[in-house]
Amino acid sequence: MKPPPFEYHGPVTLGEALDVLAEVGPDGKVLAGGQSLIPLLNMRLAAPAHLVDVNRVPGLDGIEAGPAGVRVGALARHAAVERSPRAAAVQPLLRQALRLVAHPVIRNRGTVVGSLVHADPAAELPAVLALLGGSVRLASRGGEREIPAARFFTGPMESALRPGELAVSAFFPALPARSGTAFHEVARRHGDYAMAGVAAAVTLDEDFTIAAARVACVSVGPVPVVVDVTAACGRRPASSVPWDAVADAVRERIEPEGDIHATADYRRHLTGVLAVRALRDAAGAARGEES
Repeated sequence: MKPPPFEYHGPVTLGEALDVLAEVGPDGKVLAGGQSLIPLLNMRLAAPAHLVDVNRVPGLDGIEAGPAGVRVGALARHAAVERSPRAAAVQPLLRQALRLVAHPVIRNRGTVVGSLVHADPAAELPAVLALLGGSVRLASRGGEREIPAARFFTGPMESALRPGELAVSAFFPALPARSGTAFHEVARRHGDYAMAGVAAAVTLDEDFTIAAARVACVSVGPVPVVVDVTAACGRRPASSVPWDAVADAVRERIEPEGDIHATADYRRHLTGVLAVRALRDAAGAARGEES
């Protein structure tokens, strides 16, 4: 398979990249890691007239971790973020999710921000950003804007990115003290897209009762589905939470579709099971237990 013809651009500064994107408009696509774009080109599912390769632009591969959270630059590879001890310490859900992304060879080239822009509802990182209430910073020749996750994912493979804009970074907020996270999914083979997956975040009160609990579900809707299950948990210790009620609360909020890999009913059932598993592990992490 070969891609359709396109004009290649290799800008070497951010300003040059933004100028090119402004000129080519909707006819342009950005190449960073290329692990999603190149297969689309080869299968003729995308046919941009211009390909803008930003890999020579300096300053876009940063991974900045601080008390507020982790900011990941547009050229930061999955593997680099996964292996960053500071990023894992500030926001462990990043590493938990990245370990499930495809295979090591893909993670060595693919980028975190590229995965977010690709906006695949079966992918792990959009769910992480949505669960944490993170954001994506978009730059254009006219300036920058920061788009929260709740408004960034607009549909399957669709985001709030406009023609002429470049996603330069993504921000993953840290969680309060006594918080824990977990990510569980089921795929036919390791590295395949998940039939269903759930990211969870739990925060405990000083007496170790559940103060807040949320999940983000993948492969069960057009965008990541975030469900607040704090009320269903009932502000109890994790050991006495009515987990069947929590699973039901999650299943009521999702609208999965069936395909050759799983029926809609199976996906709904599986998502409830994974939600309970992820929430239990997240609560354990909040108590300082090792998974």
